[in-house]
Amino acid sequence: MRIDIISVLPTMLEGFMNESILARAQDKGLVEIHLHNLRDYSTDKWRRVDDYPYGGFAGMVMQCEPIDRCISSLKAEREYDEVIFTSPDGEQFNQHTANDLSLKGNIIILCGHYKGVDQRVRDHLITREISVGDYVLTGGELPAAIITDAVVRLLPGAISDEQSALSDCFQDDMLAAPIYTRPADYKGWKVPEILLSGHEAKIKAWEMEQAMERTKRLRPDLLK
Repeated sequence: MRIDIISVLPTMLEGFMNESILARAQDKGLVEIHLHNLRDYSTDKWRRVDDYPYGGFAGMVMQCEPIDRCISSLKAEREYDEVIFTSPDGEQFNQHTANDLSLKGNIIILCGHYKGVDQRVRDHLITREISVGDYVLTGGELPAAIITDAVVRLLPGAISDEQSALSDCFQDDMLAAPIYTRPADYKGWKVPEILLSGHEAKIKAWEMEQAMERTKRLRPDLLK
């Protein structure tokens, strides 16, 4: 898999992309992650990639040309399954979206910035718009990092225990059951006896019961 991220602040992402699971996945050859500075595709001598919006609206808008030049340059070298724009008004990112993207071969993520991008970019170059929540951030770098992390950890071999990823919260539209580790008794705070019983079927039933209870209590919207 290959992920190309287009940003006006690529240095914001460098450290994140070279740590933990993302670093190991790249070392194993499971994924290539490439960062592209959008300013490198500007024809302006000051490397500007934004301008004032028509109509007298507030804020600055990312221009079509540098984005088109960057995406066209990437597409000239390979096919892409998705060109994603991180936007607060895109589809809500969730585990199902991450699962779907993990099956793709190559994706581009364009990080939004300023007031947003010229609508013609969204109309003609973008195949999917994704939001990480109903709030506005300074730029799309954090959403791009979130999407990349959620997707890459699902790639076979990215984490040592693949079953761990498959049992994460939201994989079955429910929250995960509570989890515990040693010691079994800490300051009188005890691990549920069922988890110490070794009875696999009963533990599985307890896990499902707890997951359902937590989902009903904390995220009833998931059950709809």
